[in-house]
Order: sequence, then structure tokens, then C-alpha cells
Amino acid sequence: MVQYRPDLGQADSATVLVVEDELFVREPIAEYLRECGYHVLEAGDAREAILLVDSADAIDVVFSDVRMPGDMDGFALAHWLRTYHPEVSVLLTSGYYSVRNQGGAAIDDVKLIEKPYSQAQVLRRIRAMLHSDG
Repeated sequence: MVQYRPDLGQADSATVLVVEDELFVREPIAEYLRECGYHVLEAGDAREAILLVDSADAIDVVFSDVRMPGDMDGFALAHWLRTYHPEVSVLLTSGYYSVRNQGGAAIDDVKLIEKPYSQAQVLRRIRAMLHSDG
């Protein structure tokens, strides 16, 4: 049951796709975002995320880990989204890639937040992305 949390502010009706292969990492942030009023979908890897993006009515934000199993990491997923769904905002997270040192992996309009992150940090970043003018 979703409970009102006054510290979270007004709920949004946006859809967020959380992509993380570690269930114990994915479930808490997905549940937190649901409590904040978002519609949340979950995927365990980039291929599953692509299937969800292609089949969903609309996904507003993809929040994805960089390191995932399979042949696509979070940067490859972000490149795919920029090519096929440029309207979707992308927030990547990693404990291995520094926000200050993205190197050649930088992608236009893709944000990166370092692990460990707080749930409130993720919420603030997603809200900022959704409410930005571009």
C-alpha cells in the first residue's frame, strides 16, 4: 500500500523504468519511486529494458546501472535510447565510473549519478530531468 510521505512532495504520474541486475538494489529504489507516485517498471538487463521500452505506452525516464550482464551495458542502452527513443530521459548510475571522469562514454543529455546514492538523490535527479525545459 502506498502511503503519503510529506517529505516527498507532490506525486508525479510519469513512468520510470529501473534497470538493475541486482534485485536487492533494484527493488528498494523501485518501491521508493512508487511511493513517490511514479509508475515504475523494472528490468534486469538492457535487453529486457529494450523490450519494455518498445512495448510500453510511454516511458519518461530510464534509471539504469552501467554495469550489467549481457552484451549491453548502461552506456550501450543509453546510446540505443538516444537513437530509437530520444524523448526518454536517461539517468545512469555506477560505483565504478566517476561523474567527473566519464571519458569517451559521455552521451548527450545522459546524466550519471555515483553509487552509493541515496533514494532522495535519485528522486531529485529524476524530478529535475522531468521538469527541465530540455
